[in-house]
Amino acid sequence: MPQKLVIVESPAKARTLVKMLGKGYDVKASIGHVRDLPKGALGVDIENEFTPKYVNLKDKAKIIAEIRQAANGASAIYLATDPDREGEAISWHLVEAAKLTKDDIPIRRVAFHEITKDAVETAFRHPRSIDMNLVDAQQARRILDRLVGYKLSPLLWRKVRKGLSAGRVQSSALKLVVDREREIASFKPQEYWVIKAELAKPNYHKASFWADFVGLESGQKLPLGTGDQARRVVEELRGARYVVNAVQKKEVSRQPAPPFITSTMQQEASRKLRFSAQRTMLVAQQLYEGLPVGDEGTVGLITYMRTDSTHIAPSALAEAREFIKQKYGASYLPASARHFVKKGKFAQEAHEAIRPTSVMREPSMLKQYLDGDQFKLYDLIWKRMVASQMAALVMDSTTVDVTAHVEPHGERYLLRASTAVVTFPGFSTLYTEGKDEEDEAADGKAALPTLAERDPLDLLDLPQPEQRFTQPPPRYTEASLVKALEQKGIGRPSTYASIVTIIVQRDYVKKVQGRFHAEELGMVVSDLLTQNFPDVADIGFTAHMEEELDEIARGEKRWVPVLREFYSPFEKDLVRAMASVERVKFKEEPAGEACPKCGKPLVVKLGRFGKFVACTGYPECKTTKPFFVKIGVRCPDCGGEIIERENKRKRPFWGCITYPKCEFVTGRRPIATPCPECNGLLTLAGRGRVKCLKCSYSGPLVEEEAAESAAVGATAGEKTDDM
Repeated sequence: MPQKLVIVESPAKARTLVKMLGKGYDVKASIGHVRDLPKGALGVDIENEFTPKYVNLKDKAKIIAEIRQAANGASAIYLATDPDREGEAISWHLVEAAKLTKDDIPIRRVAFHEITKDAVETAFRHPRSIDMNLVDAQQARRILDRLVGYKLSPLLWRKVRKGLSAGRVQSSALKLVVDREREIASFKPQEYWVIKAELAKPNYHKASFWADFVGLESGQKLPLGTGDQARRVVEELRGARYVVNAVQKKEVSRQPAPPFITSTMQQEASRKLRFSAQRTMLVAQQLYEGLPVGDEGTVGLITYMRTDSTHIAPSALAEAREFIKQKYGASYLPASARHFVKKGKFAQEAHEAIRPTSVMREPSMLKQYLDGDQFKLYDLIWKRMVASQMAALVMDSTTVDVTAHVEPHGERYLLRASTAVVTFPGFSTLYTEGKDEEDEAADGKAALPTLAERDPLDLLDLPQPEQRFTQPPPRYTEASLVKALEQKGIGRPSTYASIVTIIVQRDYVKKVQGRFHAEELGMVVSDLLTQNFPDVADIGFTAHMEEELDEIARGEKRWVPVLREFYSPFEKDLVRAMASVERVKFKEEPAGEACPKCGKPLVVKLGRFGKFVACTGYPECKTTKPFFVKIGVRCPDCGGEIIERENKRKRPFWGCITYPKCEFVTGRRPIATPCPECNGLLTLAGRGRVKCLKCSYSGPLVEEEAAESAAVGATAGEKTDDM
């Protein structure tokens, strides 16, 4: 009896579906795309309505043949690729590459957002045809990216350096990092001073509290820009009379965060798990495609991981609410289910949020079946989903204004103390959202004593004013960069991880201690694109193009006119830039040593594969040496210099400069401060901590060590004289 052929992308997904569908179904995996634009040519007929010239991928010839053969004897063909534009396009390409339409066999598209028996069976009961609007949107993006990359590369080779390339969306992401780098470089710290006073009610000195100096009693802030100003105010405060001016109390509630979408999952996994966006998506795909779970067999554990929708299916909401009631009690359950709306003009076609396929599968129940990464990410997704349906956190917020009456001239200063005390933990019992550095703020301080208006206060302590300086904006982390991309409408859920990876791989950006630093090459390329190709580098235009792709996906626009509108000005910019842009000359840094062959000075140059040391006597003298980054730390094994290197994935590691004579290597940045317990080598372990490589010591990164680490990072371009 003929079987029904089901085609999916991955073998893991195929194995899960085979067990769910049972007899009568033959499940094949395409292992991703089977057709694409050719690698060695543009592959787009611009003059003929941008017609793409697709070719079957050479390494997929056997797979295409197997699918074609399986289709010959099938009673029906079901295309069960992922439920997004990419998945829709893969289905269409499969039909075209394997020539499945030649036979009189019904071809149906089935889409499901979770790989569970119920979801799969429902999808197979309601098949549809391929959505060509989604295919056109993906095709337009692919052609657009090919036009930009293929046309800009020769320009960059000729004007900047051989081997370079530029991408449409990546160029906007690079500009974000470059702009932030320049903000930091041009930032001028502003001095300010902070005054704090310890106060208490008479006879209740044990119940003291600290209040911050604000300014005048009227509420007008009094900036303290110099030490003299601050010290003058402190002297006045020492003899002042303190009285409670106002006490404001209010109940404040904080609502839980919505369940994950792709970008927020990547951000939170970066903050809490230290996962890269790429690693997060790889693990999420494993959880989605299905894993063996004891007696249940192989089952998908989360919903589809590429989504920008916060919608939750009614059945999942009901299950979550029942779980919360049973586990935490009725007080932790809101009166009605929470429905989150994805705000903003960049939201795409409605999928579901990323959630467990069943909240009844608690993380502890699955730990024995999952590896470390799988368990950590599942635990994060599960907690976020359940917490999103729990009651709000409730706090009592108190703000106390204190007037300092300065005698004898009657000046009145305002000091303020505030606190927030949690009265009901609500969702925070289970989960709290992580924060980026720029978002960090104290949620509350020590509890305040009972105070009333007109209460007199004693001054217990008034330390010398503390000097501070305004700080520049922080460099992007992977989490904050993904957040910025989403907020500005750059890229889509399926592209965030690749955007971040590509700008690092191209040596445009370097990741130092988890933060992105724009390299000189990246700044040069970004400037060239910004000045000559506004439609490529401009963040607003890139976001607008994403909106147009969304409109194509909804059937509101046709893809050819959209490409034509973009390409016409782009082609003119390209011709002009090729003729008028001067070749970029990179500044050569003195290497601080003489050539061992001819005696002329050596310089640090930027080549196709990065920085290297070369002789200024070139071409007569062709001496070159590798360029290393010294970190000012000696090897614990042989006493040689430790240098920073990069592996093939552009990730830093640290090793001895005398390699292979000495094979010392570590994946954590060493610091010069020795271990306080064994005098061994300390390394940065993240989250403000250090670890010893010799003993089991682990401790906080002290202020001196942090300054040393920052200084090393700031001089990371320093050359080394050793070979």
